[in-house]
Amino acid sequence: MREAREEFLTAAEGLEKRLTDLSDDFYRNPELGLKEVRTSSMMQAFLGEHGFRIEPGVAGMETAFRASTGSGAPVIALLAEMDALPGIGHACGHNIGGTASVGAGAALSKALAGKLPGGKGTLLVLGTPAEELGKGKIDMIKAGVFDGVDAAMMVHGSSGRRVVKHFLGLVRLNFTFHGKSSHASAYPEEGVNALDAVILLFNAIGLLRQQMRSDVRVHGIITEGGKAPNIIPEKASASFYVRAKDLKELDSIKTRVMECARGAAASTGCSLVVAEAGDLNAPMKINMAFAGVYRRALEHMGLKEDGEAPEKNVGSSDIGNVSQIIPTIHPHVPIRKGINIHTRGFADATVTPDGHRALMEGVKALGLTAMELFFKPEALEAIKKDFRETE
Repeated sequence: MREAREEFLTAAEGLEKRLTDLSDDFYRNPELGLKEVRTSSMMQAFLGEHGFRIEPGVAGMETAFRASTGSGAPVIALLAEMDALPGIGHACGHNIGGTASVGAGAALSKALAGKLPGGKGTLLVLGTPAEELGKGKIDMIKAGVFDGVDAAMMVHGSSGRRVVKHFLGLVRLNFTFHGKSSHASAYPEEGVNALDAVILLFNAIGLLRQQMRSDVRVHGIITEGGKAPNIIPEKASASFYVRAKDLKELDSIKTRVMECARGAAASTGCSLVVAEAGDLNAPMKINMAFAGVYRRALEHMGLKEDGEAPEKNVGSSDIGNVSQIIPTIHPHVPIRKGINIHTRGFADATVTPDGHRALMEGVKALGLTAMELFFKPEALEAIKKDFRETE
């Protein structure tokens, strides 16, 4: 393993210019979820150059792909996210995270050639689109793309270096209230105000927050509120995200939010249509044994993680769904202190020397982690045991 490890690090360093150019190109040409045609094709072409067998358009998504090298077990997957955010581009840093997985895969393909114990082992790079839509990985799970995979990993750009990071479960709820239009001044008594129902819904949820657990998040926007001030709105709607760190609490708070909506409808005389948008994003199932392998990779690189609590500043992602079916890690690589995801400043930082350093940290840490799983069966078995025993 020592020889293969040093060969991997040399290969990774040799790819640095190519990888930073690739990440910078994605920054300059951001593509939204399920429309990442250019990004996906460039990733696939790069992996093809390094001997990967490419299967494009998996799981019914044009931009999803499965790239593989080697054969047999174990099967280790690197996940390559690729979509950007509307208006602010790669403000979530998928140009860094996705390129890190592609780069680690390319460097590993060279270092592992002919060196795997028993000649067996499969390395996958899975192109996972539409993370911002909470969709890509879930559709790939449903299509069986993760069947037979022993472990999956990826990195994410951040303001700090964190090996373990929690994610909240998430459901998306859309509420549409229907009332009756009327002239707001001449005949107000003949109207049924759908916007009043939306306002009541927000007020009810605001009061509900007093009794919410500290990990629960409920936040929403008004998506339709009427046509003109002198017309009582006959239709109004709102969209809410409901989050919690475990599925039981998530289901409980979802039910209570829906009751708030029903109460608002009853109070105003409106009818109500509730729609759940997309699939549930599951909470992250933490695997401490897997995290330990990644920490050893950081130690080999002379790096230490930050001391920030893993439950601080948490969001949601379809990576949580992957973590519920196979052992998965999602460490954060630091770009720069004081910048936060989903901002223009974060997007711009991905193409600075700090962003390039974070990218190469991800390439090397992912590769060293994967290498330990290939060369040390006991490490992979400990990860699987942790997965079986963790609620």
